[in-house]
Amino acid sequence: MKCLSISGTEDNVRMAIREVPKPTAGPGEVLIEVWAAGVITTEIHWQPTWTTASGKQRLDAIPGHEFSGIVVAAGEGVEDFHAGDEVFGMNDWYADGAIAEYCVAKAADISLKPSNLTHGEAASVPISALTAWQGLIEHARLQAGETVLVHGGAGSVGAFVVQLAKLHGARVVATASARDENLVLGLGAERVLDYHALRFEDAVKDVDVVFDTVGGDTLRRSWKVLGSKGRLVTVAYTAADGSEDKRATDAAFIVNPSRTQLTQISSLFADGKLQTFLDRMVPLTQAPEVYAGRLEKQRPGKVVVQIRS
Repeated sequence: MKCLSISGTEDNVRMAIREVPKPTAGPGEVLIEVWAAGVITTEIHWQPTWTTASGKQRLDAIPGHEFSGIVVAAGEGVEDFHAGDEVFGMNDWYADGAIAEYCVAKAADISLKPSNLTHGEAASVPISALTAWQGLIEHARLQAGETVLVHGGAGSVGAFVVQLAKLHGARVVATASARDENLVLGLGAERVLDYHALRFEDAVKDVDVVFDTVGGDTLRRSWKVLGSKGRLVTVAYTAADGSEDKRATDAAFIVNPSRTQLTQISSLFADGKLQTFLDRMVPLTQAPEVYAGRLEKQRPGKVVVQIRS
């Protein structure tokens, strides 16, 4: 099968479209014919791209851990999915990903694709929507009537945070650029703060939940806008931020696959309560350019690699 393969070192990344053997599904897994896969460009610098879960060097990793496609075969013990099922989901960070003609995922990590989404649209959803869901509901324990400040409200994660917070009865304020104001308001924000024009801490206070997708100085400044019982979650904190504030490390989390949550998210799409956006679709041959950051962003949303059409 054709795939995008990453080799070299973290400081000298090499990417190429290669032919590799088609994988097989093990117990509890399904083999998926990939139709589209979402891109997170920073993945090529993450530890699971270069080492195995046990810490050994990893060679020729295939990136792209969110996808939409069709089940080809089910492994031993899988009863809920069958050949021909259209599914979407994510797979383990240490497994080979979906910028390939086929990938393998645990049955527990996928769900039936929303019928009203194309494969390209569905491939943009799993990681971003699950991140928003887990940050708001599991980590921040959002309650109806609370105020949520979303940093990066027009981003691939932030757009889902705005929508899900609104659906859970929260009052939503978001930071974004002025050009994206109408989009973010349309997703459910009551107010959009242009981060180029003002400092958010001068505009809001006593916030119940801050959901940070930006990190750095934005994260450090966010503590001062929290109310007495305010909570902050971040998906953008790294050691490079240089913060020794234990609050930041406690607030950071990494998304986990969840079939139960994906199924709930799929239902929201089917009911017209959620929407997703694509920056663009690109063919597999352009995947190296996407991961290398050589394609300029055209619009809000995620870049998706189209494997089949």
